[in-house]
Amino acid sequence: MTIACALLQQHIQTLVDDNAQWQKLIADDIVWELTYAPSLGHPARLSGREEAVRHATWFVGAVENFRFFDLAVHAFADPEGAVAEVKGEGLIKTTGRVYRQDYVVFLRAARGKIAFLREYFDPVRAATALDTPILGLK
Repeated sequence: MTIACALLQQHIQTLVDDNAQWQKLIADDIVWELTYAPSLGHPARLSGREEAVRHATWFVGAVENFRFFDLAVHAFADPEGAVAEVKGEGLIKTTGRVYRQDYVVFLRAARGKIAFLREYFDPVRAATALDTPILGLK
């Protein structure tokens, strides 16, 4: 198993279930791209530990009984890169709606830490669960 694959598995295992442990996995200069998040009014890019932790803390606080499942991690030829496909589901606390999502997450490791994440998800599912409008739709 490559370092990137191990970090990606740990990212999925700890982001929600043990956020304090997750914070130990990320580099101080992490870049986390959330490609479709702007359609929900969230930033497309989080730069640095403070922004990444703030976003993760918001997510952990917004969901109840959230779990990831059906994780498949794929190594790159470069041991510092990997991609994962994973499903997630939980309850949005403010709306009481079930949130089900399919994610694709790219990870780049540097110096044994998560240096870069790029996360893809369906913003329509998120908007429906959060009862949030999708920005840019008429």
